[in-house]
Amino acid sequence: MDALIILSIIAFWFCCLIAMKHFWSFLREKRYAIDHVADVTHIDPFEKKVKKKNRRAELFSRITNYADDFADLGQRINFFSENHMVEEWLRKSGNPLKLTVSRFQGLKIFLFIIGFFSGLLSMVIGLPFSQYMIIFNPVIGYFIPILLIRREAKKRQALIRRDLPDFMDTVSTSLQAGVSLDHALREVIRYFDGPIREEFTRFNQEIDLGVPREKAYRELLKRNDNDEFQSLIKALIQGLDLGIPIAKTFKIQADDLRQIRQEQVKELAAKASPKVTLVTTFLIAPVSILMIAGLMIMNMLMGENSIFKLF
Repeated sequence: MDALIILSIIAFWFCCLIAMKHFWSFLREKRYAIDHVADVTHIDPFEKKVKKKNRRAELFSRITNYADDFADLGQRINFFSENHMVEEWLRKSGNPLKLTVSRFQGLKIFLFIIGFFSGLLSMVIGLPFSQYMIIFNPVIGYFIPILLIRREAKKRQALIRRDLPDFMDTVSTSLQAGVSLDHALREVIRYFDGPIREEFTRFNQEIDLGVPREKAYRELLKRNDNDEFQSLIKALIQGLDLGIPIAKTFKIQADDLRQIRQEQVKELAAKASPKVTLVTTFLIAPVSILMIAGLMIMNMLMGENSIFKLF
């Protein structure tokens, strides 16, 4: 009977592994089919992602309607989240959930109240550590929107930093072939995904609406605090004022950015060695010494030459 149970468990896990393998193959083939259909029919997958984000933002807006009732209170209780700070975070994160400053301020208070009632409910039910939950849950609810929006802003700037060298090289090549800047941007961004495409798509839309080019560049600077991106836009503004060839600007900026990235990688590698040494010194070495000392003590107490056998 025991052997049958063991065989059944082995067969179960074997079937689970086979199912996971086939599911992974299905996902891979599905992704390949979607990309192939997009290439053949000239459908932009990025537009589907935008529509999906908009649906998510609409659903989130319906859920957080109650946050508007606490907007005034949230703007008065603005610890670590003053209005100008929230506006900057939303702008730099791309505002994927279509939040306004007032709704964000109300969302903090709304989650604070939910955290309080959840802690109170845990105390009534008698959950472990419920006396701490009634204190920490409201605090966590208050800071969750702040931490999430700041993390989203940093993540978005990191994605721009990652894609920027390839984007500048591609635009530089198009410009050297005689294509105008506006046409080059419209064509190149079709082959990119993520924040850098969103930013230059919005830039092109502002140019189409008649916004002066320098003002559109300034808006790009306001929406992004990435040093490399700001360096590029400032160089474009300077080139616009002084008449410097734009293709040369993109090429120089791309080379400089790759050099900066190489230096950053070397710096991170240099910082990793002391961290490894620190872990080895304070964790691995003491544990190894304790294990050796423990074996020696056990040998002295329970081994063949135990001190108890001498008496």
